[in-house]
Amino acid sequence: MSTTAILESLQSAIIDGDEQKAPQFVQTALADKLDAQTILEKGLLAGMAVVGQRFRDGDYFLPEVLISAEAMKAAMTVLSPMLKAQNVKARATAVVGTVRGDLHDIGKNLVAIMLEGAGFEVIDLGVDVPPEKFAQACRDRKVDLVAMSALLTTTMPEMESAIRMLQRELPNPPPVIIGGAPVTQQYADRIGAAGYGRDAASGAEVARGLCAKAG
Repeated sequence: MSTTAILESLQSAIIDGDEQKAPQFVQTALADKLDAQTILEKGLLAGMAVVGQRFRDGDYFLPEVLISAEAMKAAMTVLSPMLKAQNVKARATAVVGTVRGDLHDIGKNLVAIMLEGAGFEVIDLGVDVPPEKFAQACRDRKVDLVAMSALLTTTMPEMESAIRMLQRELPNPPPVIIGGAPVTQQYADRIGAAGYGRDAASGAEVARGLCAKAG
């Protein structure tokens, strides 16, 4: 197979959610002496970009996204050692979490998947995350972006509390994007969030744009 054919086959395996073929094509690419970064960017991430586009357009739904994510994880088990050996870094690091008082995680999990599919290293703080925990995660290591989710209108004010704490306690707070069913662009503007994602795929695009500007 040509290099182009290998990468296109890997993309298709991710798009189709083929958990068996995806790692096989990574092995084929490595055997063909392709470098790990090319395999990651032109194979795995390119495939997940298509998944994100289809999800945003309504052609893919949650089950298809989760299946594609599993295929990517399977491929990464083969590729990860080579990425480390070749010192390939993630494009950026993102902290994600559902805010305090809110236990919903489906939207947050989707955002994490889409961010990983966009080349981010994701630190998932889980659900019911207080402002202090977001701030501590940003102190513990260099963080390029914070993504907060809320599904309840009653927990939306926690987003503003967390943003204020990051601004107050960190010398260079990372940009914050917010999302969730009741959240709007107007609310994001009002509380000083750097971005808003109307869905997980759009949120990943906004995140990538913010980190590109910062870089």
